[in-house]
Amino acid sequence: MAMHNASWGSRNISALASALCICFASSALAYEATLSGPLDEELAAELQGGSLLIEQSLLEETPDVREIVSSAQADYRRLLAVLYSRGYFGPTIEIKLDGREAASILAVTPPERVSVATITVDPGRQFRFGAVEVSPLNQNTTLPEELEKGEVARITLLQSAAASAVSGWRDAGHAKAEVTDQQITARHGSAQIDAKVRIDPGPKLSFGALRVRGESAVSRERIIEIAGLPEGEQFSPEEVRDAAGRLRRSGAFRSVAMIEGEVSDSGDTLPINVRVADNKPRRLGFGGEFATIEGVTLSGFWLHRNIFGGAESLRFDAEIGGIGGDTGGIDYLLGTRFERPATFSKDINFFAFGEIEQEDEPNYFSRSVSVGAGITYFATDERTYRFGLGFSRATTEDAFGDSDYTLFLLPVGATYDYRNNELDARRGYYAEAKLTPFVALSGTDNGLLSELDVRTYLTAGETSPTTLALRAQLGSLAGPSLRDAPADFLFYSGGGGTVRGQDFESLGVDVGGGDIIGGRSFLGLSAELRLRTTGSLGYIGFVDAGYIGEEAFPDGSGEWHSGAGVGIRYETPIGPLRFDVGVPTSGDTDGESFQLYFGIGQSF
Repeated sequence: MAMHNASWGSRNISALASALCICFASSALAYEATLSGPLDEELAAELQGGSLLIEQSLLEETPDVREIVSSAQADYRRLLAVLYSRGYFGPTIEIKLDGREAASILAVTPPERVSVATITVDPGRQFRFGAVEVSPLNQNTTLPEELEKGEVARITLLQSAAASAVSGWRDAGHAKAEVTDQQITARHGSAQIDAKVRIDPGPKLSFGALRVRGESAVSRERIIEIAGLPEGEQFSPEEVRDAAGRLRRSGAFRSVAMIEGEVSDSGDTLPINVRVADNKPRRLGFGGEFATIEGVTLSGFWLHRNIFGGAESLRFDAEIGGIGGDTGGIDYLLGTRFERPATFSKDINFFAFGEIEQEDEPNYFSRSVSVGAGITYFATDERTYRFGLGFSRATTEDAFGDSDYTLFLLPVGATYDYRNNELDARRGYYAEAKLTPFVALSGTDNGLLSELDVRTYLTAGETSPTTLALRAQLGSLAGPSLRDAPADFLFYSGGGGTVRGQDFESLGVDVGGGDIIGGRSFLGLSAELRLRTTGSLGYIGFVDAGYIGEEAFPDGSGEWHSGAGVGIRYETPIGPLRFDVGVPTSGDTDGESFQLYFGIGQSF
């Protein structure tokens, strides 16, 4: 590609009034480095970011001289790539180490030391596109608008156009589409770039057989079934990505690689090879949280990812809470869950579960046994839907006395998770809705339990980003009266997960005599401002508010309370460590003057 006349030598750039000079020097740094030339701020910043020499100069420890020379010599091409990406195809670049051109220094005889490095760049004229042709194109392919005559000739635009053209053909079933020829001509007299890119679409292909390569404890039949690649249908890159995603989602595999094979002898089908590496089949995990009122909560689990050889998972969970707390007594949960991917359909998982749970809270006591089964439908990577049925048997005690009930449950739910990170979201949103109609077999009335949780995240800044996190929660119990409702279906507010700074489950419905029970409606609002530093530390400020009402849907007749506070986050490979301090700001504040919360991951 004969299109540049960059000089690596001694061409002298006279000082210009418009020249921009940036220095990187400090007595604590490795050496002094300067970047100068007739550069605007944006171009200078990009060149600075692309220079290894400047990056090295910021180190506190002086690198080896050979490393400095190597970085300087590598910078010629690195800076040229930056200039090409901005449409400068006739630049002059000088890089000198203590006044000596870096290109002339031999690696075997480097100088004893380097004190000053100077980079001088004259970008020359900015080139514009002249005649540009990318063909042939699939009818649904749209090239970048900036790829027009007279627009700045950025090499990245040509690369993007070629990639879009190939992707357009692949999306239409032409799996072997490729760029076969590129002709790029720089006309220095008129500062224009002419470009011609030729695409060979190749034949339209259908999926052949999915072939499993390598060894796996998961049977080949199940790997093919879980992947769900539609053999015989038109090739689609999206289908290949989805098949790999299903295999990863099963949890049985550490890595999944989908490799396109060679076109069949018939010339119309394309086999796909899949190579998987198994995860360790068994996993043991532990966790813990602490809050001043709730006390310590400890949890653990044991998981087998491939219990029957078909990527079926079996998990046992145990949790004990209220240790050393002031919330009534000890809570515990023992549960097990079986899940089988690709059941009934490639995007449907079957699950079955059982749980034994005790909740010993300040305002009620509950001991229950639940069993159930259902399916999870993965509409996309971000959208899932759940349908199930189950039975629950419970014994409860609250201000209205003791009760026993048996329920037949028909829970349904939907989750939309568009967060960029589950444990430390900075962008996107999350929404989860749960509806649980229940038929009372004994002890209460039929009803509907509804729950909604919506969160959104907005971030400004890159180096030290600031995130505004907002959350709204809604709960409703329709059907049974407050007196007849299952005690563990009622809502309380206060503590971690609702209103930090307030005592745990301190807000409910006052039924007289100093007794409180849960409400049939709940509304929770939370806002956090998360400030991140350039290191591992971050700081947050938060405000929470909660509402509990006797009515089935919040109508304002109930009671509100609120809390506010600050916190610290420390980044770790498993998510941020969380430490929050909250104080009550409205409502009944007879409890502790402040509350402490520890955990892993953001509060929401």
